[in-house]
Amino acid sequence: MTAPKLALIAGGGDLPISVAERCEAEGRELYVVRLDGFADHRLARWPGDDFGMAQIGAILKAMKAAGCRVVCLAGNVSRPDFKTLKPDFKGATLLPGIVKAASQGDDALLRKILSVFEAEGFAVEGADDILGGETLPAGALGVVQPTPDQMADLRKALHVAEKSGELDVGQGAVVCDGLVLAVEAQEGTDAMLHRVAGLSQDLRGRAGHLKGALGKAPKPIQDLRVDMPVIGPRTLELAATAGLAGVGGFAGRLILIDRAELIATADRLGLFVWGEA
Repeated sequence: MTAPKLALIAGGGDLPISVAERCEAEGRELYVVRLDGFADHRLARWPGDDFGMAQIGAILKAMKAAGCRVVCLAGNVSRPDFKTLKPDFKGATLLPGIVKAASQGDDALLRKILSVFEAEGFAVEGADDILGGETLPAGALGVVQPTPDQMADLRKALHVAEKSGELDVGQGAVVCDGLVLAVEAQEGTDAMLHRVAGLSQDLRGRAGHLKGALGKAPKPIQDLRVDMPVIGPRTLELAATAGLAGVGGFAGRLILIDRAELIATADRLGLFVWGEA
């Protein structure tokens, strides 16, 4: 049975590209809504158009005109300054409710946005489902096994990430020798790892002596169809630059970008990738 045509609402990062590539490989029809200021230029190779975040009416009209029945939201999008947005008529009617939801946190905002698409008759499909369930399995992914000390750091990082998520702050944390070095907020994982790399080497690992771990966990109340944590080869490169020994998350609740390349990168850098059961 042929999968229904997909509308991909694309933010930044590699995840939207992976979704588009999988659709192409499977022969699934695709229309890409490229969000201005966020979507990667590489997405221009697939049918689609560029839209501002508040052009909700135009986005819905284009998705329907393209014959889409399913929508997937993927990629990084930072919260806008609502005062600077230029909504179309549909966007203007919905904006007060969106602003109210945003005041209650990112998860409430995402639920509100999802409800807009569902009210228009679109089904919502998670990126992990489109990618064939390519989520982190339990145990080590690759040849490197974490040491007991590294596992202790990872488990603490996951605990901190979960607690941070309860407050709707972020999805990640870095722990080294039991010390919390960073908690992810609006800046995202990459920026957090850059921040860790800037810390004194007395606090973190270094080339030849990697230690500590990045843990990523979904927020307890978030809708995993649109905001499941993600790691890819770039995550590992940045973790290594920050002197970390590895990266981990909860099995089945962390999307893998380019699994084969991720494993190869982990083995090359000598990092562990661990799925906590």
